Amino acid sequence: MPQHNNDAAGMRGYRSRNQDGQLRDKRDDTHMGTIEKQYGRDFGVRSDMQLGHYLKQKGVDSLNDLITGK
Repeated sequence: MPQHNNDAAGMRGYRSRNQDGQLRDKRDDTHMGTIEKQYGRDFGVRSDMQLGHYLKQKGVDSLNDLITGK
């Protein structure tokens, strides 16, 4: 998949940015099934679980930290 000029390194596909140029956060109500498809990962949870709940449960600050393992 070709990268756009505004993509962040290591991120799959185009991510929109805030006015200050920072990547916009992924919505907390995004379903984990969507995240799993988008990043080709299996997190072993129900596909209708919300991202925000999963991050809170795992003690992870952001989707980026989850994907990169930080």
